[in-house]
Order: sequence, then C-alpha cells, then structure tokens
Amino acid sequence: MKKVIKIILLSLLGLLVVGTFVFLWNKSRPKIVEYEIIRAEIKTIEKKTVATGKIEPRDIVMIKPQISGIISHVYKQAGQHVKSGEVIALVKVIPEMSLVNAAESRVNVAKIELDQQKSIYDRDKQLYESKVISAEEFEKSTSATLRIREEYQNAVDNLEIVRQGMVRRSGSYGNTRILSTITGTILDIPIKAGNSVIQSNTFNDGTTIAVVANLNDMIFQGKIDETEVGRIKVGMPLVLTVGALQNVSFDAELEYISPKGVEENSAVMFEIRAAAYIPDSITIRSGYSANAEIILQHRPDVLAVPESTVSFENDSTFVYSFLKNNGKKQLFQRQQVKIGLSDGMYVEITEGLDTTVEIRGKEKSF
Repeated sequence: MKKVIKIILLSLLGLLVVGTFVFLWNKSRPKIVEYEIIRAEIKTIEKKTVATGKIEPRDIVMIKPQISGIISHVYKQAGQHVKSGEVIALVKVIPEMSLVNAAESRVNVAKIELDQQKSIYDRDKQLYESKVISAEEFEKSTSATLRIREEYQNAVDNLEIVRQGMVRRSGSYGNTRILSTITGTILDIPIKAGNSVIQSNTFNDGTTIAVVANLNDMIFQGKIDETEVGRIKVGMPLVLTVGALQNVSFDAELEYISPKGVEENSAVMFEIRAAAYIPDSITIRSGYSANAEIILQHRPDVLAVPESTVSFENDSTFVYSFLKNNGKKQLFQRQQVKIGLSDGMYVEITEGLDTTVEIRGKEKSF
C-alpha cells in the first residue's frame, strides 16, 4: 500500500515538472501580434470645446409692492401665464398711527378753511348781486373757494390712502393691487396670504411678491476656461444639450463674453451667454443644466485616419503602411506623413497618404 502511494506521488511530481517546462516554453515563444488593416477616409474634422452652465430666461423680473402691509389675497400661482397689468395679489394696508393723525389733522384744518371760505363766498355773492363789489372781486372769491375745496378733497383722499391704501372717489385700489409689469410666466410666488410685506423704496428692495419671466426668450449662461476663451468670439454657433432632455439638442449663438475672469478651484473662468433657439415643440424650464459645444475649428471633407494609428517622433509623424503577410506575421513599413487638425478621435492628413494605401490599425484582440 505504501509502495502504491509512493508511485502516485512521484507520478504527480513528474507531471508538475513537465507542465512547468511546457508553460515556460510557451511563454518564452515570441507572441505574434495581429493588427487591423485600414485605409484613410474622407471626413469632416471639428475641434470643439464644452462649456457647462444652465438655461435661463433672458429677463427675470421681481415684482415688488409699492406699499407696506399684509397680503390679503393671492390670485395667481407659480407656472401660470400673466399679462402686463394683470393683478397677482392684493395688499391690505396697516396704517401707522402717526401718519393717520397727521392726515386727520390736515383734513380738519382744510375743513375749517373751507367753512370760512364758504361764508366769505356767500357774503361776496350777496354784495355782487347788490352791485356793491365788482365782478373781478367776486371772481377772486369764487376762485379761492374752488381752490380751498380742492385742498380739502385732497386731504380727505390722503386720509383714505393712509388708512386703506385706496381712494374710493376714483374707484381704484391704488397701490394695494400688485400688478405684473411684464407679460410672461410666473416662476415663483414666495409669499402667502397673511404675510407682511415691505414696500420698495430707496432704502431697501422690498419684499418680492412674484418672479415673472418670458420663457419664449431663453439664453444659455455658462463659464469657459481661460485656455479656451481666446479662441471664441461673439457670433460663433453653439450646440446645446440639456441634461433633463434625452437625445435633444438645439442651436444657439454666442452673444456675450465676460471681459473679466473669476477664479474658481484654482482655474480662471469667464462667463459667456448665448441666445438659445428652442423649437416650439420643446418645453424648457428655467434653471435646466446644459452643456454648450462650441466649434473652434472646422475642416470639411479632408483625408483623415484614427489618431491612434499615428506615431510621433521628435517633430515628425509616421504611419505604418501594410506590405504583405509573411505567414502569420504582418509586415509594415514606416511612412512619414504630415498632419493637421485633430478632434481627439481622427486626425487630418495633409501630406504623405491617400485612400489607396493600407495602414496599420489597432491591435486585434482574441
């Protein structure tokens, strides 16, 4: 039994040694590499750069109140279309006691002056009818009465405005109605009924009642690196792709390049804006992230090969033209060429090659 086990172990050891020698022998043999054989093609080569940014309306308007108070009604909501002059919300005025007292005092003074002037007018009228005073003096009395009556009415109107923010005589709501100043779509209404609002004046911007924009006039707003900004200019075409829309792209035209860069993450970036030409069939929402492809150089219908087939040595470039098959081995000859524009995938061949020459492509995988 021990003799059988010993024979088996010696046999396994022998097989292991033989297998090792076979493995090392196969590994030491030169590997035959086979390449794809290709030819140069006529292609359009474009050099592009990509700017990241977002799609926004060209004009975004913040609707502010012209009077302080409390929101009593909100008639619109985000997403609705509004016309210029359409009511968005209504403000209820909370009057200040100091202003109310001053307005009431002005009314009382105006009332006293009006009552006194009425007595003078009535007396002058009787004297004029009795031909005691001239027509000129009576006209002066009439004019003074009308002027004081108008001052009294203005004082009453001012008191109504202070108390209620409106004038009943004109039948209007005055500054208590918050109106849209442009025709467009409401992007946001950050207030609700019951919220306090502050009027817009020279000391503060006031509370934003609504944000309105024209979604039919959109722009791309993005940033581009300083290494690329020198190659672009106003008027260049762009192709926009929106992350939220699959397989959809549309044209744009560059219309602004910032004259000043801003450092971000150790890189200097320049702001750019482009007018977006969006078809009516596509709905774009404000704030969509987008990428803009800018064509820096364009070479239509040129001779091109994959850039991986070109070898570089000092200032010279070469391709390997196919000669023949020597058994399983392919024979190639190095051939000098001159190259032009590259798009990262294909490179333009300006001299030294035509479409009839077969060249070495990428290595085949087995």
